Amino acid sequence: MAKSSLGQDSDSTAAVAVLKRAVELDAESRYQQALVCYQEGIDMLLQVLKGTKDSTKRCALRAKISGYMDRAENIKKYLDQEKEDGKYHKQIKIEENATGFSYESLFKEYLHETVTEVWIEDPYIRQTHQLYNFLRFCEMLIKKPCKAFGNVQQSSGLEEIKQSLRSHGVLLEVSYSSSIHDREIRFNNGWMIKIGRGLDYFKRPQGRFSLGYCDLDLRPCHETTVDIFHNKHTKKL
Repeated sequence: MAKSSLGQDSDSTAAVAVLKRAVELDAESRYQQALVCYQEGIDMLLQVLKGTKDSTKRCALRAKISGYMDRAENIKKYLDQEKEDGKYHKQIKIEENATGFSYESLFKEYLHETVTEVWIEDPYIRQTHQLYNFLRFCEMLIKKPCKAFGNVQQSSGLEEIKQSLRSHGVLLEVSYSSSIHDREIRFNNGWMIKIGRGLDYFKRPQGRFSLGYCDLDLRPCHETTVDIFHNKHTKKL
């Protein structure tokens, strides 16, 4: 069934909004985020094109799509070269009380089928809420194509998590250090993420039945900085 003109207008407006954001991010040199928006906007315009019968409008849409695709491809080549040269660096500043920064939202674009190992260095996985944070991080990994991860620092309650992960075919190796102070997460596909507060950047929920208790995207955050690097030679230390 063909979409109504009203539906097409709505899709077109949404595509324009996403692509406008892509252009803004592009102008700010926030290329990784711009690329995601370009790709999303292009997909939306392609759907609009499918439902457009007018030949003049179709021609105009094709021209727009082609222009955005060329820019997206150039950005992709630039980012690939930055990663190849070991120069890639992206910084995300999480403001006080900001929401929308669950582990899945933060890490999903770096978890691909090539990830088979994850290394976590965090000296503050000790208290109950920190263990729950780590457990949520593990749950996020289980839903992605990851097979193993190791080197988690601290905490006496990790054995139960280790056994639970084993039932999903994931091996958790735990080691301890009295000198480590850095906090970083590394994937063996070359991505390394450093979070100022480690995994513990969420605020305490207002109550057990308040929004954000279960869905971390709705949980307010402490102010922190996330630095993302890419190094194709990333190896286990």
